[in-house]
Amino acid sequence: MAVESVESDADIRSILEYETIAVVGCSSTPGKAAHDIPAYLDERGYEVIPVNPFADEILGRPARDSLAEVEEEIDVVCIFRPSEEVGDIVDAALERDDVKAVWTQKGIRDDAAAERVLEAGRQVVQDRCMMVEHRRLVA
Repeated sequence: MAVESVESDADIRSILEYETIAVVGCSSTPGKAAHDIPAYLDERGYEVIPVNPFADEILGRPARDSLAEVEEEIDVVCIFRPSEEVGDIVDAALERDDVKAVWTQKGIRDDAAAERVLEAGRQVVQDRCMMVEHRRLVA
C-alpha cells in the first residue's frame, strides 16, 4: 500500500507557504533540474539553503555539506537525490525539530521513509516537482 503523502491542493499550498527550504542535492550546474528549480524558488522569495558536499557556493549562498550543518531554521527539506538515498536524508531531517515537511522531487520516492515522516507528525510530498506545484497553485 502506498503511504499517504500530501495530495490535496490545500495541503500542498500550505507547504508552499513555508519560507525556508533546504535543498539536498542542489546543483551548481544551470540547466539541471536540481539547479533550475531551486533558482526558481529563490527568485520567488524563498530562503533556499543549498546542501551539497561537493560545492562551496550555489545561487550565491554557501552550500552546506549536510542538513546537520545548516544553522538556520528549516521549514521544508526538498530532496534531489536518488530514491535509494532518501531514507538517510529523511532520518537526518527528522533529527531536527524545525523541519515541518519533506518533499521529494518528481521521480523520487521512498514509502518507508515517508512513513517515518508521517509517524513523526510532519508532512511529506513524494514524486512531485515543487516548481510545477508552485506555478499551479501559487504563482
